[in-house]
Amino acid sequence: MHYYTDVLKKYAVFSGRARRQEYWMFVLFDIAALIIAAIIDGVLGTSPWIYLLYAVATFLPGLGLAIRRLHDLGKSGWWLLIGLVPLVGGIWLLVLTATEGQPNPNQYGPSPKAVHA
Repeated sequence: MHYYTDVLKKYAVFSGRARRQEYWMFVLFDIAALIIAAIIDGVLGTSPWIYLLYAVATFLPGLGLAIRRLHDLGKSGWWLLIGLVPLVGGIWLLVLTATEGQPNPNQYGPSPKAVHA
């Protein structure tokens, strides 16, 4: 759970690096929370307001985390735009986020794996 709260504490931080585990644990918790918000919306009949409120609230932390994840690979945050390319872009972005980061310090900072170890 600390992976989720750590990302929220860095609400709009776009500098530095993020580990693969931090990224995917946040994505897992975020998807689960979105599903729960959608269910609550359906039960209360407020669809889609709770879902949208949660999605908007976690947009910047998720964007910052994705950019820091790309920094861990030595790539600029602008690489997120590759996801806009139909079909191939989303697959390539998935491959990038699942790739292990650089073990040595790069232009975006020291390895987060070495810091946590």
